[in-house]
Amino acid sequence: MARPISVPPGPRSLIPGRILARFGRDRLGFAEEMARRYGDVAYFRDLRARFAFLSHPDLVRDVLVTQARHFHKGIGLQRAKLLLGDGLLTSEGAHHLRQRRMMQPAFHRDRIAAYASVMSEYARRHIARWQPGDTIDVSAEMSALTLAVAGKTLFDADVAGDTKAIGDALAEAIASFELALLPWGEHLVKLPIPAARRFRHARATLDRVIYRLIADRRAEVAAGARDRGDLLTMLVRARDDVEATAGDAGGMTDLQLRDEALTILLAGHETTANALAWSIYFISQHPEVERRLHAEVDAVLSTDDGAPRPAAIGDLARLTYSRMVVSESMRLRPPAFILGRRALAPYAVPGTPYVIPAGATIFLSQHVLHRDARFWPDPERFDPDRWRPEVQADRPKFAYFPFGAGTRICIGEQFAWMELTLVLATIARRWRLRLVPGHPVVPQPVITLRAKYGVKMVVEERSGGNHKA
Repeated sequence: MARPISVPPGPRSLIPGRILARFGRDRLGFAEEMARRYGDVAYFRDLRARFAFLSHPDLVRDVLVTQARHFHKGIGLQRAKLLLGDGLLTSEGAHHLRQRRMMQPAFHRDRIAAYASVMSEYARRHIARWQPGDTIDVSAEMSALTLAVAGKTLFDADVAGDTKAIGDALAEAIASFELALLPWGEHLVKLPIPAARRFRHARATLDRVIYRLIADRRAEVAAGARDRGDLLTMLVRARDDVEATAGDAGGMTDLQLRDEALTILLAGHETTANALAWSIYFISQHPEVERRLHAEVDAVLSTDDGAPRPAAIGDLARLTYSRMVVSESMRLRPPAFILGRRALAPYAVPGTPYVIPAGATIFLSQHVLHRDARFWPDPERFDPDRWRPEVQADRPKFAYFPFGAGTRICIGEQFAWMELTLVLATIARRWRLRLVPGHPVVPQPVITLRAKYGVKMVVEERSGGNHKA
């Protein structure tokens, strides 16, 4: 039997740091190059660290599902602990399992359904401020809207001051997080340099607001106040039955609550805002998609006499094309564009002669897999019809994984799908948006895949759109 090849193909350089510098300058292009030049398995070493790119649905399933226990999160999420602490996104092992078990009821289908009216009402209220002819940055508008929804559903906080403080601090933390991703970034954020100071100030602001909300909610729960229906109340009330049986109170500490609340806030607000902004952009560039979307929302979100009405959870089953549009947008511009996993032991890549050494960081790129022509004919074309059930049936499941997969799949996936569909339908029912001529729309991979210069668009009221819904 032939002896396995221990090192997969990949780039080489005699200059330390050169390959990582290329990766850092152009993360999307570098990931594409790895798949294009070296195939489904690519590998390189730089600055004494080892990295691999896996670019096939079967390998995504193997790493995230079949052999998930043999991997931990990659360096990017380890660095995210500098902001998020030991929350659900960054924690590992027994602690992660405990936290997920305690948080799962907060994301039960019935609980999430109660938030549909918040999403619809906040969207309706937000877009009512727009005026025909206004030029808006859709990225900023969607960020403000999803932050307001997250603040209400997570904290039951409808206070403008809190929402603005949280939003400004999150924006500052994300903007300065690039520093933490550099080699030795965990030390750089402690230095007396401007970017590090901004990061620490943003983190302190978030801590101050969130710890105050936690203290308020604990006091309410202790006093026997009614359940507000927000996620924070559920987390404060959450108990680990195993620990409680053993004599422990079984609840979360303030630090654990802080980490989980901030994780949910960042993940739910930032990714959803980006997905909505990209969806609106793609709709504006494809008239036939826009026509079909408008026909659907006009038919679904209307009273018997044809007047517009607010979107509700019962409409989701009929807003099928709206969801297809969002699905296709997240194929081409996935908010989470790459996942990293660290191999705890040597990993024999199934179906290949390659073994990836223990300690290597393995990258699985949604940006790459979602564009693979083997699974997506004419992959750069925006085509929501890819999401018709009969078309989906012929595609490997893990050719599309915008929310991850396996036991670490995003706990808020159903929350996100509901918000994305209801908000997009609410906007499309009233407004048509047109890209400002000449405005560059360029993807920028930071923590999530943003539009580097925003998405500047002109607001046009649809005919018959002067309504109260």
